[in-house]
Order: sequence, then structure tokens, then C-alpha cells
Amino acid sequence: MKKLLLLSAIFLNLQLCLADSSGFLGIDHKLPFDNSGIWSRDTQKSVELGSAGLLVLGALYEGSESKLGKTYWQAIDAMVSADVTATIVKSVFKRQRPIDGNNPNAFYNNPNDKSFPSGEVTHITAIVTPFILNYKDENPKVWGLVALPAYVGIARMKSQAHWQTDVLAGLALGSGMGYLAINRSVPWSLTLLPSGAVVGFKKNFN
Repeated sequence: MKKLLLLSAIFLNLQLCLADSSGFLGIDHKLPFDNSGIWSRDTQKSVELGSAGLLVLGALYEGSESKLGKTYWQAIDAMVSADVTATIVKSVFKRQRPIDGNNPNAFYNNPNDKSFPSGEVTHITAIVTPFILNYKDENPKVWGLVALPAYVGIARMKSQAHWQTDVLAGLALGSGMGYLAINRSVPWSLTLLPSGAVVGFKKNFN
């Protein structure tokens, strides 16, 4: 977990590291606006919605009886918990987005200000964390999933939707929810389904 946070934090803060910074950690600064290519809002939304869709499809296909299937369901737990928590925290801190001003210390003012934390970074980090934690020893290549939160974090900053500390808070919140999810004996999302268990669709093809 420390490796995930460290690698992501280093990668995210390579950009404009010599720029004037501020905020409560002294690292917040507005990046030049970029809505082109892979940084476009359409691409960002595709990653957010696509990751959630693939997660649900994977869980239903695998079921809950295998390690991979259980990991899918744990990731669903983490994603939902992280999304709900991020929404609540945003409404509490009411931080102004970079695109709406250049003051990273603007908190608790406008109810429409919802910069802290980054909900999309929280979302994607919560999804990948259970896979990383469950498979890091047997398949180190799973650490490559760190690229997804890193991409989303940079893209959100390039959209001037978030400050650096919004992204770091999203990484921490998402990874925390992922860690909690893998430590439950039974994913709570399964308890909402009949009999508390799912036999994957792949059984139908065997």
C-alpha cells in the first residue's frame, strides 16, 4: 500500500514542480488547461464509467467462488464505499476548484464548490487497490494498475478541476476503502443478493 501511494504521489507531482505552490501542504498550483487527446473530458469519463462497468461485468461473470471473483466483489464494495464517502467529504469541505479561481485555500464557502477530494481519483483507486493487494505477491505486474489512478489524477489537474492535494486525498481515500474491503470475510455487496452468494455466468459455459 505504501508503494502504491509513494509511486502515485511521485508521478503526479513531477509536473510543474518548480511552480509557485500553496495550499495546506504547500504543493497546490494550477496546471495549464488541457482538454486535448488523452486528457479530454470524454476520455476521463470513459475511464470512470468503463472501469465501473467492467467491474460489475467481471463480478457477475466470475461469481464469488474463486479468488478473482471475490476480488471483483471486494472492488465493488470499495468503489461504492469510496464514491459515497467522497461525495460526503466534498459537501463538508466545499473547496473551490482551480478553474473557478486560483486560491487553493478557499474552503467552506460555496456549496457548489466540491474540489476536495477528487471523486474520480478516489473511484479508480478504490477499484484497483483490491486487485493490487490480492495479487501483488503472485503477479507483481499487477502494480501496473497504478497507472490508472496516476492518469486520472493528472487528467483532472489538467482540466483544472482539482488541486494536487485533492488528488492525493483521493488516492488515500480510495486505497483505504480498498484495504478495508479485502479485510471483510464476505463482501457486503454479496449480502444484498439472494442467498448471499453468486455463481458466475462462466459456469454456464463449462
